[in-house]
Order: sequence, then C-alpha cells, then structure tokens
Amino acid sequence: MTTLSWIRGVNGTLGHLAPEHVAGKMRRAFMTPRTLPPKAWELPLLAKAERITLRFGLSALRWGKGPTVLLMHGWEGRPTQFAALIEALVQAGHTVVSLEGPAHGRSPGHQAHVVLFARALLEAAAELPPLRAVIGHSMGGASVLLALQMGLRAEAAVSIAAPARLLGVLRGFAHRLGLPARARAAFIRQVERDVGMQITRLDVSGYQLELPGLVVHAADDGLVAVDEARIIHKAWFDSRLLLLEEGGHQRVLADPRLGEAVLELLARASAPARQTA
Repeated sequence: MTTLSWIRGVNGTLGHLAPEHVAGKMRRAFMTPRTLPPKAWELPLLAKAERITLRFGLSALRWGKGPTVLLMHGWEGRPTQFAALIEALVQAGHTVVSLEGPAHGRSPGHQAHVVLFARALLEAAAELPPLRAVIGHSMGGASVLLALQMGLRAEAAVSIAAPARLLGVLRGFAHRLGLPARARAAFIRQVERDVGMQITRLDVSGYQLELPGLVVHAADDGLVAVDEARIIHKAWFDSRLLLLEEGGHQRVLADPRLGEAVLELLARASAPARQTA
C-alpha cells in the first residue's frame, strides 16, 4: 500500500468519527511548506544575487539595475526558479527583486497561505521603488492578483500557472487525501479561519483588475488546470493570454517565450507614461 493510499484510508475512517481533528491535521499539512534545495541550474544565478532583508524580516534576492520588477514564487518554491526570466529582465535593464515568501527560505514563519503571500508583496512594495511590474508563479500568481485587490500598485502584472479559485484548490487537496464530506467542510472552515476571510472572496472572477497584464499557462500543467488561466484572462480585461503547448507546472518558467512576452508587456505598459512625459 502506498503512503497516499494509507493516508486516504485513515482519513476516510477517522474523518467520519472525528472530522474536526482530521481536518486540523490536514490544514496544518496544507499550510506547512517543506524546504527544498535549489537545483544545480539555479546555483549560478544564486551566486550572483544580492541578499536583502526587508524591515519586518522578509528575505529577498536582488539582481540588476533599473526599474524594479518584483517576483513571488509558488508553494515550496524559490526565487531562483525564475532564473531564465530574471536573466532576461536584467539584460533588458531592470532591477529584479525576488521574494522568499513567508515560511520559505530565510523569511520568517512556519506556515504560509495565499493571504500571507499577498501581504508580503505589499510589505516589499512599500520599501521598494515604484514597481514596473509584479510577477507571480502558481500560488505566487494568485497572491499577486489578491495583493492588487489589497492596494498593491504596479504598472503591469503577470500571472503564471496560477489558480483562479482557491476553493477548487482546497477541494482538490481534500479529495486527494480522502476526506469525507464532514471533514472536508471542517477543513475549509478552518482554512477560512486562518486566512481571515471567506474562501469565496479568493475567486478572481470577483476581482477588479485594471492594469495591463499577462496570463501564462502550459496546456500540460498537471497541478493547476489550464482552464484556470482562461478564467483569469476572462476576468482581466486588459490581459493577454499566452497558452504554451507544454512546460508542465514548473518548466514553463524556463520557456523563452515567457521572457519575450513579459518584456513586450513592460514595453506596452510603459508606453503611455513615455508619451505623456
């Protein structure tokens, strides 16, 4: 029996008997990231980074000089997973600041969720020059969209392989781990209590997204369905949808078409400012 099968079996039994207890264990697992080491291909960029610490303890890596672009990785991710995109941005004359999200890397905390990631973006933006763009991958992409609703200011934004609806993420997690109905409901209630808002408020279809944007997704993403990108694009009037044939959930970050599309977005977003100057 595989570990997942065993967990599903235990949850299926105990979830009927003690739904709140089982939901609590799964909530802690859902919000507690592992620390994963960088891959060999990330090390050259890591060696060139300047590490900075923001006022309230958030850690970040910085490269380049010029207008600032702020990056946020996904769940159990790292700043240097954006290596190809960072290189393209630096070569084009930008400063890139890539955050380590709460409970990731050297940033403080033991648990994380999308609201904490969004608050981290706001905290970072308050200490940085005006942002040319803000870019997020996976949960980082969802946190970028949420942070924009919470007052984050930038000339443009990019969402990569991000979910449009957190409720779907929670339901998928609960289903994979075999939680029965009462335990699933308790799990969602406990997550809502921890994030401090109703999960339905974390649905991009209710957001106001008025800045230029780019939505990127790979058709073969096995973690976040490509239809999520279509939902984000539909809700985001001034966005371009870039669907790649392959790239999965992680390799999409290394696709050169991502860098090209981001630079095109930045040129478009900054054009009105140049015209009115």
